[in-house]
Amino acid sequence: MTESKRPPTPSRVPPPPPPPRAAQPPAQTAAGNRPVTPPPMPTSAGGVKVGGGLTLEKIVREAFDRGFSDVHLGVGEVPRFRDRGEMVITDYPVTDEDTFYSWLSEILRPDEIQDFKQTLDYDGAAQYDFSRVRVNIFGSLRGPAMVLRLIPVKVLTLDQLNFDPVFKDVCHYQKGLILVTGPTGSGKSTTLAAMIDYINTEMARNIITIEDPIEFVHRSKRSLIKQREVGINTLRFEVALRASLREDPDVILIGELRDRETVETSLKAAQTGHLVMGTLHTNSAVKTVERILNMYDPTEQAPMRVALAESLVAVISQGLCRTTDGKRAAFHDILINTDAIRDYILRGQLDEVDALIPKCTFDGMKTMNQSLYALYEAGRITEEVALDMSPKQNEMAQMLRGRI
Repeated sequence: MTESKRPPTPSRVPPPPPPPRAAQPPAQTAAGNRPVTPPPMPTSAGGVKVGGGLTLEKIVREAFDRGFSDVHLGVGEVPRFRDRGEMVITDYPVTDEDTFYSWLSEILRPDEIQDFKQTLDYDGAAQYDFSRVRVNIFGSLRGPAMVLRLIPVKVLTLDQLNFDPVFKDVCHYQKGLILVTGPTGSGKSTTLAAMIDYINTEMARNIITIEDPIEFVHRSKRSLIKQREVGINTLRFEVALRASLREDPDVILIGELRDRETVETSLKAAQTGHLVMGTLHTNSAVKTVERILNMYDPTEQAPMRVALAESLVAVISQGLCRTTDGKRAAFHDILINTDAIRDYILRGQLDEVDALIPKCTFDGMKTMNQSLYALYEAGRITEEVALDMSPKQNEMAQMLRGRI
């Protein structure tokens, strides 16, 4: 027993057996799998941990290769993908807490993981060679979970998206407010990125974006473009927006008009010679105008109608639908602020605006039903999809029967 406790001597032959701790399997020494957020385990070129575990990069790569838009991960759940609006379950095992935190250590710094543990919410982005991802991490009943939205590294152009010429036309305005609206996952960010890319390619402008987080990354072309991410490049969204007015911008991209202060600053910027672009979570062009006005008390709405009527360039409300070739296509509700539209907004007669849009296709306007019917006529969507995605299904049914 005494002899076995002596330290090994290099000159002895043969060498003594290795100490017991060296014989432990790698899985038991992998502190990176624990939620104490040490450095992640080394990985192979294929994205698989040396110890045999599954990395976040491998999961995201599979989603990218298969054309999926989102990855859903959570403790106590099997990883899932979103395929053109539908959830797809995978063959991966149920995620445990150690594995989940090892995935977080691949994309977050230790201090960011600690912040998440305290706040139970995190928004950010991560960059892979093949794709950029928007990251949202949150606490749930079963434990922490996260959703990763895949964002292409290459920005699609308006031509590649097969959008109407009106999308380019509104980009040529020197000042005013352009809103792209729609529910979550409707492609608003892709549309705005394509419009910014068009300005960046065709015009010599100074473009400033304020985003939370940055999704599509742009490089300066004919235009100079500076992108600021809330929490990294600026501490507060409102401060960055006010400061942007002193940064000699021609175009200001706002991630979202989230409150009255953001709306008022955006309108001020639009009225003082800047082209402002932003998003709202509304389902139609007219409802977007209503949403902005309803942020104010009835006594305050009259001056806001004046400001909006003077500043608004266009409202583009967007949705996505499944196509017959297994892809997705965008359909739009487009409002252009013509003299007639401006007059109705000043009067507060938004029902008249809704009735006027389908009659003004020569100005680039259209309703979602008109957009869906055009996709149906082109053979890109089925009659069932057109009816299912229509905001006015009775009208859509009549259009499909040739009564309108």
